[in-house]
Amino acid sequence: MEPVTQTTRVVQITVTDGYDLKGFKGDTPVTFIRAEFNQVVLGDSSKVTVSPEGTTKYNFTSSFEYNQDGGITLDDIAHKPAFLTVTEVLPKEKKQKEEKTLILGQAVVDLLPLLEGESSFEISVPLHPVQGSPLETLRPGVKQSSLDVKVSVGEPLLTSAQVLGGNLLKVTLEAAYSLPESFVPAGTQQNYMVGMQVPSVGEKDYTILFKNGNLKVGGEREPVPRPKKWPIANILAPGANNIPDEFIVGGPYEEEEGELNHPEDREFRNQAECVKKRIVWDLESRCYLDPSAAVSFQKRIADCRLWPVEITRVPLIVVPKGKAAKAEKAEDETLLSFHGVAYVNMVPLLYPGVKRIRGAFHVYPYIDSAVFEKTKCLFSLFRDTGHHNMIHNNKGGINSPLSKPVAKNLKEDKTVKEKDIDGKPRLTDMQAPSLRSQSSDTPLEGETPVTHNPEGQQYLEAGTYIVLEIELDKALVPKRMPEELAERVKEMIPPRPPLTRRRGGAQKAVNDYHLQIKNISKAILDEYHRMFGKEVAKLEHEIDTETLEEQKCQLNYELNCSGKYFAFKEQLKHAVVKIVREKYLRTASFESQEELQTFISELYVFLVDQMHVALNQAMPDDIQGPVPVIQSTSGQLRLFAYEAEVNENYGMAAVYYEERLVREPHNLEHWLDYGAFCLLIEDNVKAQECFRKALSLNESHINSLLLCGILAVLLENYEQAEIFFEDATCLEPTNVIAWTLLGLYYEIQNNDIRMEMAFHEAFKQLQARVLQIPAGKQKSMGNMAGTIENMEEKGKMESNVGPWGTGNNTNNESSSSAVKAEASTDEFVEESSKLQSESREPITMKQSLDPVIGPNTSSMVLKDTTLNKKEASKCQDSPAFLHPPPSSVPQTHTTVFMETIRFLMKVNAVQYVHRVLAHELLCPQGGPSCEYYLVLAQTHLLKKDFAKTEECLQQAAQMDYLNPNVWALKGHLYFLSGNHVEAKACYERTVSFVVDATEMHFIFLRLGLIYLEEKEYEKAKKTYMQACKRSPSCLTWLGVGIACYRLEELTEAEDALSEANALNNYNAEVWAYLALVCLKNGRQLEAEQAYKYTLKLKLKDEVLLAEIHTVQEMVGFGNPSF
Repeated sequence: MEPVTQTTRVVQITVTDGYDLKGFKGDTPVTFIRAEFNQVVLGDSSKVTVSPEGTTKYNFTSSFEYNQDGGITLDDIAHKPAFLTVTEVLPKEKKQKEEKTLILGQAVVDLLPLLEGESSFEISVPLHPVQGSPLETLRPGVKQSSLDVKVSVGEPLLTSAQVLGGNLLKVTLEAAYSLPESFVPAGTQQNYMVGMQVPSVGEKDYTILFKNGNLKVGGEREPVPRPKKWPIANILAPGANNIPDEFIVGGPYEEEEGELNHPEDREFRNQAECVKKRIVWDLESRCYLDPSAAVSFQKRIADCRLWPVEITRVPLIVVPKGKAAKAEKAEDETLLSFHGVAYVNMVPLLYPGVKRIRGAFHVYPYIDSAVFEKTKCLFSLFRDTGHHNMIHNNKGGINSPLSKPVAKNLKEDKTVKEKDIDGKPRLTDMQAPSLRSQSSDTPLEGETPVTHNPEGQQYLEAGTYIVLEIELDKALVPKRMPEELAERVKEMIPPRPPLTRRRGGAQKAVNDYHLQIKNISKAILDEYHRMFGKEVAKLEHEIDTETLEEQKCQLNYELNCSGKYFAFKEQLKHAVVKIVREKYLRTASFESQEELQTFISELYVFLVDQMHVALNQAMPDDIQGPVPVIQSTSGQLRLFAYEAEVNENYGMAAVYYEERLVREPHNLEHWLDYGAFCLLIEDNVKAQECFRKALSLNESHINSLLLCGILAVLLENYEQAEIFFEDATCLEPTNVIAWTLLGLYYEIQNNDIRMEMAFHEAFKQLQARVLQIPAGKQKSMGNMAGTIENMEEKGKMESNVGPWGTGNNTNNESSSSAVKAEASTDEFVEESSKLQSESREPITMKQSLDPVIGPNTSSMVLKDTTLNKKEASKCQDSPAFLHPPPSSVPQTHTTVFMETIRFLMKVNAVQYVHRVLAHELLCPQGGPSCEYYLVLAQTHLLKKDFAKTEECLQQAAQMDYLNPNVWALKGHLYFLSGNHVEAKACYERTVSFVVDATEMHFIFLRLGLIYLEEKEYEKAKKTYMQACKRSPSCLTWLGVGIACYRLEELTEAEDALSEANALNNYNAEVWAYLALVCLKNGRQLEAEQAYKYTLKLKLKDEVLLAEIHTVQEMVGFGNPSF
């Protein structure tokens, strides 16, 4: 597109044809077309007779000039259509001086394509009939009348830079609902108006005004979809009011961007939009933003997040018109009443890819101080500029700083009446010197700011709100496409190497031949036993040579007759061909018959020799059965690794994780588990390798993307982290954790707007999910009894979740592996917790009538730490607050931050946990809950900070004394601090609950160990057996074996220790107790072997080793060194 240099261009509107026309007088009326734009008549066509078929050719061209320096502007073209009025010329009657005309209909041509870079376009527009027109009563099956129109301009109105950098703003005002009782249709008629200003370049702003709202009584909901209307008065045909292809479609309240979009608001909105009175506009106003104005628009949103949208009403009065004493309605501009304002949060338009916001916004009384506090605006659209000037603005609802007055219809000028016609100064003239600039912080002299607005207060009492939609043609902040993100991820994650090719070779060919020989020999033996098995059993070893030869002949006959002989040949053929190709390297035809015979002889000898080798391997003289090998499952290996983590045996844990990878190298869950283990031991580089390996196996795996993003943040690769998190939100837009982690990333980058966007989307998705599954929650609660009965099956899955209430895989005994959290965030969490402890009231966000503060305003959640004790006490009195359900029971309330905390604890990302805990503390839906203190206690326990852990657990117990996870974590605290008496009491209380704690495995292990220490062997045996039923491991069976040994139940002890040894034959303690059992049973060889392995594996328990030596001396054997 070439740059446009001319300032004036002519826009031509050509009407070529008309279709399905019909007149008042006959089927061949004489018609002409009048073209109008911007309230100016562009011209009339010649009079044309319509054919009997209803078609005609007008070929009528009219035009107007667009001038950059004044006159008709781009804004006029954006929001004003061209009107084409079709008029019928009636035949002259006798004594009639002039021809009589009647209007048939009116067509509307939207000129918006000219602002999209097009220089011409053709369109077929419907002809909307006026009231009483014959076009109204169309017969069924008859098409609507239409006109073919072509719009063209010599050169495009916009340059390439303007097309790329400019934007089009559309504002749709739907209705105002839940009006004050004083709004009644009877009495003085009112003009209901709504206005707002859009920032532009320079001192002036675009003014958008909606007027002539229609007051309706309640009774039914406004229909959807319904057409949007032009903000232009005096349109002749009712159908011409509607903007082509533009409709109000509504939608679920929860998907709106404004206020009143929560589940608790649904009932109020249904009642307000069905029963109560409302004012309906359904108007759409447009505004073109050139590149500089678009930049200013974006900057103003960043500076002032809330924009005021004013609402008011003005009474209509009757003004006498001329000598005929006819009456005309005009506005009494001195009676500006019910002045209110709605605060629209425009920040979502700065979210990447967002082009539209729609929602309901509360109406508040217009008070200068409140408006300035929220919007930094000292300028009232209606009061300070004079609403009369707005009402009579000839621009049809938009007052652009680029606009200049154009010629008006003189006839219309005569009908405009002003109340100050007697020469008194108008209200607007009196107020003109006191106009305030939006950029000024102080009012000018002589102004009296409004501090009380009793009429506007009625909006607040009635709960009035307006439904508004703001839409841009292009997003202010472009969003990266999913394809681009996927490509960037591919660049960062190298593709997996191709699968190893299957390699052949001579040895493999021979091995395959051996395998086929063994299979065929087995099949032949099976056939032999089928035919002669009974006879051989009778004769035993007395079979003579003749009988064997006879059986051989019968067997050959049977194989040939049944076709099995040929099947065996075919089965062997492929293996022989491979030997010919791989060992003898023969792939081409032989040159002579002699060469072929020589090769066949050589091959036959080789095959026979190899056949004997294979038969000797398959049927040796002394057949020994294979040694049974117990293969642990992947889940068992995961449990063993987790046990090693808790016991701080990181080397053994790494062995188990690596064994899982060797077995299933393409299982991404194994790579994620290994990466989480590396995070635990602070090997971030290796953890990143594991997570990226998992992502290379499946580039669409959400958890892999999130973990790669977390590691990128920890390693300060912030650009990569953003790509990972954004890709996750694109692949799964409903993932709450992905949006929350993206918001945390933006918080680290100090990008408040995008942080708010991500948190808002997370809240929105969580709310949508909660609304979709209320029935599912009730069903799961109803099935809880069945879940408890099936604890054994549930216990098998416990190895996949972490201990102590949050499903994490962290090692709560590790001090060296405790991840260092940010000091500032940690300190903030601690201070908040102490404050909560002192006040005994949960910390909540300050609640007020301020529309900014709400669950969707994340910036306020992050920055406002004001305590509202009244709201907190209400929350404390709630039964759900005092007794939240246990973690193993589906919870009825959660937050996006707590869901993210559970995920982070599961993967050992404790650095992130402290940051999210701070958000959970300040979240209006969150706060210091029982689960909050449990998580905080776990983070302190990781660092062996027992004092702070105990403080947190005290707070958690106060909130939910019956939560088994609280007592379980208390038991772990006392166990690790060496207070086994208190630990035993806590563990016993945990086990006695009807509902299990989240992780029972280590509760049983540690409780059983305490019982062994206190020589309560029967209780220890019972406890360890419970653990074996739920999730058997080497440690659980070892506990059973020890208890049985101490109870002198040596047979049961040996069985249990054998199970433990089968699961892990590298446990020195297992070998030690096996040695004791063998010594007591008098089995010298086995006792010596067990003792040998005990020493080889370096048993660390000196007391147990001394006991073995004592028993050896007592029985007189077991130690080869004697």
